[in-house]
Amino acid sequence: MDSGPRKLYHVHGFDSRQHLECYVSDKPDMVFGEDTLKFPIEILAKTFSIGHINGDVLIDLSLGSLVQHLYAPSDFFQHIIILKVSDRCIMELKRWLDTRTGAFDWGHAAKLHGEIQGNSDDFQDKEGKVRLAAKHVMKCDLEKENMTDPIVLPPADCIISAWLLDVVCKDQDDYRRYLRKFSRMLKPQGHIILIGSLNMTYYTVGKDKFHAFTYDEDFARKALIGEGFVIDNCKVKKRTAVSDLIDYKAVIIIAAHKEK
Repeated sequence: MDSGPRKLYHVHGFDSRQHLECYVSDKPDMVFGEDTLKFPIEILAKTFSIGHINGDVLIDLSLGSLVQHLYAPSDFFQHIIILKVSDRCIMELKRWLDTRTGAFDWGHAAKLHGEIQGNSDDFQDKEGKVRLAAKHVMKCDLEKENMTDPIVLPPADCIISAWLLDVVCKDQDDYRRYLRKFSRMLKPQGHIILIGSLNMTYYTVGKDKFHAFTYDEDFARKALIGEGFVIDNCKVKKRTAVSDLIDYKAVIIIAAHKEK
């Protein structure tokens, strides 16, 4: 596994279904549930329930074909625009959005969101809300000035980015550069929510080991502030999973808004 250079998510891609099965499924041997499902779903439910993050348009820029971070905002946004860097991830996600045969089963995540809200029986309604809001799934090029060129997206009230910056950034300058791009996609005083893994150097999907950008909480905070954001909330959870598939030390969720 270590015989060659580590792959890059946005260059080489990965098996999106295998990624979901390894890191967010409800299989008995899936050990990341506390970190990748329960913690983000719980924090996002609390964050959005406060009521100050809402509007018309939310843009999702996240790793793979993840869905668990969209349950909470689907109660507060009519339009969720999902941007992906690979066709494979788009196909996997659309299979679920269109309720096709063989789609990944996200029922366990929806039920978990319902339990946190005090009602685990309406998980099908919750999944329906996400599907209704997520009308647009588009391919993007992270290196273009306008990532969706030639299409120009409307300014967003909120951007959620789950684990994407962790896997596409080579260094601190890259991280700041992408934050700057995200900022330009937001309305004045728009919100951003970042979900990431701290002090990670690699993650594994199948037989392939992938590059991860290593950073800590202090850097993430300073990077956001340096790009004109005001941090509203920051939560960090130490790793609970025991596995050599990935070597992060903690999960971080930061909510912030543009100062101007």
